[in-house]
Amino acid sequence: MPSPTTPILTVSQLTHALKLCLESTFPHVVIQGEISNFKAQSSGHFYFSLKDVNAQISAVMFRGDAAYLKALPKSGDHVIVRGEINVYPPKGNYQLIVREMTQVGLGELLLKLEQLKAKLQQLGWFDAAHKKPLPALPRRIGVVTSPTGAVIQDILNVLTRRFSCCHLILNPVKVQGEGAAQEIARAIEEFNRYQMVDVMIVGRGGGTLEDLWAYNEEIVAAAIYNSRIPIISAVGHETDYSIADFVADVRAPTPSAAAEIVIAERAQHLQHLATVQRRLTQTISHIIKHDRQRIKNIEKQPLLLSPYTLLGASFQKMDDLRDDLDMASQQLFRRLRLKVDGLNRQAQALRPTTQIANYRQKFSYYEKILLNKMSNRLTHSKNLLSNVSATLKAIDPKNLLNKGYSILFSEKDHSVINSVRLMQKNQKIRIVLADGTAQAVVEKVE
Repeated sequence: MPSPTTPILTVSQLTHALKLCLESTFPHVVIQGEISNFKAQSSGHFYFSLKDVNAQISAVMFRGDAAYLKALPKSGDHVIVRGEINVYPPKGNYQLIVREMTQVGLGELLLKLEQLKAKLQQLGWFDAAHKKPLPALPRRIGVVTSPTGAVIQDILNVLTRRFSCCHLILNPVKVQGEGAAQEIARAIEEFNRYQMVDVMIVGRGGGTLEDLWAYNEEIVAAAIYNSRIPIISAVGHETDYSIADFVADVRAPTPSAAAEIVIAERAQHLQHLATVQRRLTQTISHIIKHDRQRIKNIEKQPLLLSPYTLLGASFQKMDDLRDDLDMASQQLFRRLRLKVDGLNRQAQALRPTTQIANYRQKFSYYEKILLNKMSNRLTHSKNLLSNVSATLKAIDPKNLLNKGYSILFSEKDHSVINSVRLMQKNQKIRIVLADGTAQAVVEKVE
């Protein structure tokens, strides 16, 4: 029994206390390990375990964060993840909510990227003061990209549709692999040396960090920074950022968007956008000033660091319910299948062809029984006839004649004479013996 001074907690109270303790103690962790038991739910959430030689921890990556992954993880991958510790009360388990995930081999590239980024930022290459304005109506547009990729086709499609009077000049380069950074930098310098274009688009399609690495080289950043011609950087997809994006005068989310930016409407659109920007800036400034302190206070609450902290349990519960529903649906389907099979068997039994087949089997069975009974009856009748025949043979008069007896018949009416009273003197009689007949005349009756 607990002591009178020891408080009695419910399971929910204890779990809630552990949840607050763990989540406030480990609001941000970076862990390296191997993925195991990986499962991608149809909801878009990932469930897996991170393990090393001596331990493992359950982890979940929700759909909003998983959408930024370059490739689908799998069991056996060695990764570095960033996230926070979370407790899932319905199962009483503590787990890791993963916000970011990178393969272990990417760590050195990321470190090199951050070091170069810090260096160039310190040099002021990212400052807005060095950004050159884009020409309102460019006549000649230079493109530094691969001649065989989809980028040049996307740019041509946009320019042809929106502003067909401009002249496009392509300086073909490698966009990845050994020597790609040198070719990109040389193409930018050539456009500047001969003043061939009014504005430049430097970019390529999406890819992994290794694929985009040429745009993270210092030689490319230096060529962009030293360019006298305004440069629009359009490297990868909207979520991809490179050093070239930070140094360029304008960063476009995609190559098509870069073409749109180059041929944007003139001054009235820019003036209208500037007016709208000022209004938005004033409005947002008032809102920010009013709510800044409130937001800071809210940000300190562990439960509000991320929407997944509040909704994570609901998401996991929905996944659990979905699994239960799938299992129940399968069981119901099996029961209905058995019922349908039974009804099919009943319907099959009621079909005329089936009934005829059953009656044929019954008739065949009864025919065999009838034949057996007839055969037995015939055998019995044969035996009875044989016995009667033997009896008749035993009492046949001819058999008596063979023993020396004879039969007398009256010659007159051919009747059998079985008494002397039926005979008279001089009466003609016929005597039947075993081997023939004889005629005789009665001489004396005694």
